[in-house]
Amino acid sequence: MPERSVQGWTTLADLRAQSLKAWGTGALLREVLEPGGLYPRRRPLKRPTAATLRSDYGAARAWAAELLGAAGPFTVETSEVGRTTVGANQLPAAAVFASVEDEIAFAGKAKEAARFVELAAELSALDPNLRRWALRRPLKLLELGAGALTAARVALWLRDNPGPGIYVRQLGLPGVHTKFVENHRAVIGELAGELRAGAPNDRAAEPVAELPAEPGSMLGLTSARTPASRFAAVHGFLHPPELVRFRLLDPDVPLLGRARDLTVTAEAFGTLSLPVTRVLITENLVNFLALPELPGTLAIYGAGYGFTSLRDAAWLRDCEVLYWGDLDTHGFRILDQLRAVHPHVVSVLMDEATLLAHRDAWVTEPVPSKASLSRLTAEESALYDRLRAGAFGAAVRLEQELVRWDWALERIVPRDE
Repeated sequence: MPERSVQGWTTLADLRAQSLKAWGTGALLREVLEPGGLYPRRRPLKRPTAATLRSDYGAARAWAAELLGAAGPFTVETSEVGRTTVGANQLPAAAVFASVEDEIAFAGKAKEAARFVELAAELSALDPNLRRWALRRPLKLLELGAGALTAARVALWLRDNPGPGIYVRQLGLPGVHTKFVENHRAVIGELAGELRAGAPNDRAAEPVAELPAEPGSMLGLTSARTPASRFAAVHGFLHPPELVRFRLLDPDVPLLGRARDLTVTAEAFGTLSLPVTRVLITENLVNFLALPELPGTLAIYGAGYGFTSLRDAAWLRDCEVLYWGDLDTHGFRILDQLRAVHPHVVSVLMDEATLLAHRDAWVTEPVPSKASLSRLTAEESALYDRLRAGAFGAAVRLEQELVRWDWALERIVPRDE
């Protein structure tokens, strides 16, 4: 098959690419399921001019022969070119597909289209309202295959059992297990939404499909932290409680015998009453474990954008709270959003001096934040802006675990210790 000609004429490959593009948007499958009067469909062709016929008649003739020879899934409309210059020549002007099935066959997708029609019929048999989802997400239906039908059965169960008050693990549907639900949460939500939208009493007032979280958003401070917990909350399932891991760094404060490293539920953490005046939050596990004994100090393992546990811990407002995160744009974004709940949080080891003292440890931040942050100090904001602008290099990042330990201790341990 010839490559695209230097003149920009539409080749057979170009024409097929147009059909594949329509397939890729789902338009051809939607037309199969719900014809919209688009066919017969005419796709215009870029073709040689009269001047080109004079200068490169052989190439123009080969181009026309390729298109005319491929006719079958489509017919070729021709029009006259060059009557007053080189003589009248009938050249291909458009490819016309009589039906969407013809264009699908030309794109080489006939088998997939037949499978789509079969799956859409099975969805509709479960509930006619699910046909709307097949129209809206035809390629997803094809991708999931029988999995979409299983997801639909979960959605039907949710419709018939609102607010079940059980764990997903306890669902007794054939082929449905925790991993299946985890892998298909968004689709189950979409299908449940279609069922609610089609309910006689219009129970669709509240959307049930999961909304994708903005990359890097700190969900913990405004809603359920994880996709699994959001799914559970929306559909009335029980979900394991969020856990908080902390270490009491003061050996003189009694806790549970010799236990100093504890994990409790977020609810229990919010009710703590400990004789501490200082709390240090770090996102790195090794840093958390390596922190030395410090009077009146509690360490919390934060784990990135996951500070839901701190939202309701009102007792933190009476403590000095330090946050040690990665020295990159997302580290500052976490700090900014943590301050939405606890405005008095102070950053440590997130300054320009620390950054410049560790040039040999710099790495590249995969997707720097572009968010506008309003809760940073003037110094923090200036450093955040310089990181965003690439003042130190492209997407510079200093991970907290790469900060030299002696440097870190000098800034974490109070001077009078």
